[in-house]
Amino acid sequence: MYSGALRNKIHKLKYDGISGWAVIFGRLLVGWMESHPEEMAGVDYVVGNPTHTGRQPIQHIEAIMDAAYTEDVIRAFPLSPPDGRWLVKYAETPRSANRTLDEKRRAAAAHAAALTWTGDTGDIEGATILLVDDVFTSGSQLQHVARRLRATGASDVRGLVLARVPWSG
Repeated sequence: MYSGALRNKIHKLKYDGISGWAVIFGRLLVGWMESHPEEMAGVDYVVGNPTHTGRQPIQHIEAIMDAAYTEDVIRAFPLSPPDGRWLVKYAETPRSANRTLDEKRRAAAAHAAALTWTGDTGDIEGATILLVDDVFTSGSQLQHVARRLRATGASDVRGLVLARVPWSG
């Protein structure tokens, strides 16, 4: 649940640039993949839902994925390598944090439109992708990115998040 200490630590990474938390979250990601082989079966790519290449103070998702890649010393999982990311966001888009649902949906659509698959486009054809993100609020961003990846050729896109915002409906 995105509250209390977990919310605080995600904020420290995401907004304050306290990058040490990326190592912890990367280790948690690899631990989850190790302990959930049935959910990992058939996954061709594990990629972070990218932040803009110029985001400050830190590209937090990329830092988490780099830490996970480092933690996976035997290369048991198809993690995007730090020097060759498969999914990149080259353009800045509107933020969705603290916005209305409609604004979140518009921001999610813009976010997905700004993404580029940098690997061989033939590689994504028929692939199963595990898309990693930090916080699940409305699901709009995961939904739009999944649609974008499927339109590019992926057959299945699964989502995995560190935390979800408590339901308030």
